[in-house]
Amino acid sequence: MLKQVALIALMGMSASAMAGQWQVKVGGSVISPTADTNVTNPALGTFEADHEYAFTPSVEYFFNDNISTELLLAAPISHDVALNGNDVVKIKHLPPTLTAKYHFKNSTGFTPYIGVGGTAFVAWDEKTSGDLAAFKVKVKEDFGFAGQIGFNFQPADAKNWGVFFDARYAQLSPEVSVEGTPIKFDLDIDPMVYTIGYSYKF
Repeated sequence: MLKQVALIALMGMSASAMAGQWQVKVGGSVISPTADTNVTNPALGTFEADHEYAFTPSVEYFFNDNISTELLLAAPISHDVALNGNDVVKIKHLPPTLTAKYHFKNSTGFTPYIGVGGTAFVAWDEKTSGDLAAFKVKVKEDFGFAGQIGFNFQPADAKNWGVFFDARYAQLSPEVSVEGTPIKFDLDIDPMVYTIGYSYKF
């Protein structure tokens, strides 16, 4: 009897998984840092990352009408980091972000959603200039919390496609060290990522 119940349960879970849908989203984003870092020991001044633009596709899987998980991908993003207003470091990085989302389904074409999850800062190819041109700088990978809020709009005559807008917050403070010196600090970036684009559900 237990074997039969387990078999029925497994079949139900498989059917539920197969009932899910995939969605591909293609958008453009503004990456807007919300924090800066004041290095006082040793006294250097204020480091601040600039605003950037990026192409940000994502892949989303819907378990049902309300629950989904989304993986944000992106083309490599290049940030200029300024020291006291002057550019001193350029960093390339990738921001893979995974969120679990809840969609507030209703009778209109607008579907608001919220999401929580985690994000990463994968840096490479750091280059220096200005006051730090004589030094090499290393920026470590970092991991942090991610939050998301937005909506998808599907026109009445659209079967699979729609448009969306969302805003994400990423808690990121990668460690920066200047080689050959005792200088080491966490660069507070904590960006907001604003994205608008198209979605297509299979």
